[in-house]
Amino acid sequence: MKFSKTLIAASLAFVSADSFAAAFQLAEQNASGLGRAYAGEASIADDASVVARNPALMTLFKDKQLSVAAIGVIPDVSLEGTQTNNGIDPSALDDDSIAPSAVVPAAYFTMPYNDKVSLGFGAFSNFGLSTEFNDEYVAGQIAGETEIFTVNLNASVAYKVTEQFSFGIGLNYIYADATVIRKVGANTSGFDFGADAVNLQGDDTGLGLNVGLMYQLDENSRFGFNYRSETDITFEGDFSNDLPVAVGGTGGAQLPGSVELTLPAIAEFSGSHQLDEKLGLHYSVLWTGWSSFESLEAQVTAPTGDKFVAFEKQEQFDDAFRYSIGIDYQYNEDLLLRAGVAFDESPVSQTHLSISIPDTDRFWFSFGGNYTIDTQSNVDLGVSIIRGKTQTFTEADESGSEWGFESKGHAVLVGAQYNYKF
Repeated sequence: MKFSKTLIAASLAFVSADSFAAAFQLAEQNASGLGRAYAGEASIADDASVVARNPALMTLFKDKQLSVAAIGVIPDVSLEGTQTNNGIDPSALDDDSIAPSAVVPAAYFTMPYNDKVSLGFGAFSNFGLSTEFNDEYVAGQIAGETEIFTVNLNASVAYKVTEQFSFGIGLNYIYADATVIRKVGANTSGFDFGADAVNLQGDDTGLGLNVGLMYQLDENSRFGFNYRSETDITFEGDFSNDLPVAVGGTGGAQLPGSVELTLPAIAEFSGSHQLDEKLGLHYSVLWTGWSSFESLEAQVTAPTGDKFVAFEKQEQFDDAFRYSIGIDYQYNEDLLLRAGVAFDESPVSQTHLSISIPDTDRFWFSFGGNYTIDTQSNVDLGVSIIRGKTQTFTEADESGSEWGFESKGHAVLVGAQYNYKF
């Protein structure tokens, strides 16, 4: 199939500035950490959301804890055309909004089983993205629609070894769903610009583990570490396009297709220090093992039953780090204020940038707070302003057209969370 090669060329670069953490990783597992730019997440025990970032911290809670959160992602990702090699005016590539807004929800529950053991459950997401172009976009073969979302159902247990040291372990059941649509775009063959060149939809589930450690140095200082394993996902679903069979298309017929993807391992080290009665300092170094993301391969099953590789693309991502530091300040008995900054490193090299991968290094500037409603409940609010660097690159499609772009990616995150203990 001539056009089946674009199955991966633009789609399974499952990376977008819409996620607003490195590549397609999500940091937004809670709203309490949002106000600190997620500094200290593996060491500070704000609420039940510790299930996502370090289950060992559950041993610090004496009561049952419930937390429900939602983080709104308001992106501003734009493209400006800089050049073409096919006579089309570069301004036809301009698009001021390729990433739609989204809401990332999460929910957690923890409970002490006895004075040594604590249990917890969480529903959240570690990975996701969405980019969407107009059906008539001239560079349709590298544009279209790309969406992936994951749901992580995590069951955890923690054990207090001593008053200073605890460890935790979690089992993660991950559901992943992907939709990839690519259009024919500008062509000299008379095909409709908006016809599907690629339409792939699929889903899969996978299992993973995470382990956490917590060490209480003294009453004012605590350190934490969490490791989350890789998870292999094979998206299995339907592949089709609107192109005639005579030119290598499917004529709208659906064929079984699959794409393998490894969700990378994640490790985080954090420290939290209470400097005085009011002021706390928190910091984190988070590593993501993106080097496991070496290549992408799509397989399609032909009507004869034979399987063939529709496309193979080398990605060669690099491992990436995220650095964050934040503070909280107890303004009065009921109000805790937070602020933080972070630097989020991109794993994508300059040679692999595309309009489906407008990834870049990012700076976070965050603030927020926690308000105590009564002895059992409180709420968190947080805001982060994220600024990405401007990128300039050229991308080619299967027809030989080369498209030059300047991309800019910024975002605002707004989160709210309700916490209840009983």
